[in-house]
Amino acid sequence: MKFKIRKCVNCKRYTLKNTCPVCGNQTKNPQPARFSPGDPYGKYRRLIKKQSSKKEECI
Repeated sequence: MKFKIRKCVNCKRYTLKNTCPVCGNQTKNPQPARFSPGDPYGKYRRLIKKQSSKKEECI
């Protein structure tokens, strides 16, 4: 079964639509990427996640 639920990036609400009915921003799939031990891009994803968490701490 595919997940059809989506999450608004701005207001953090869940919906089934591609745009948030409350604020009108784009929604995205809230499911994390599938884990693979041989993932060639895992290093880059972790780096971006670390950078974004540092940015949120500054705010």
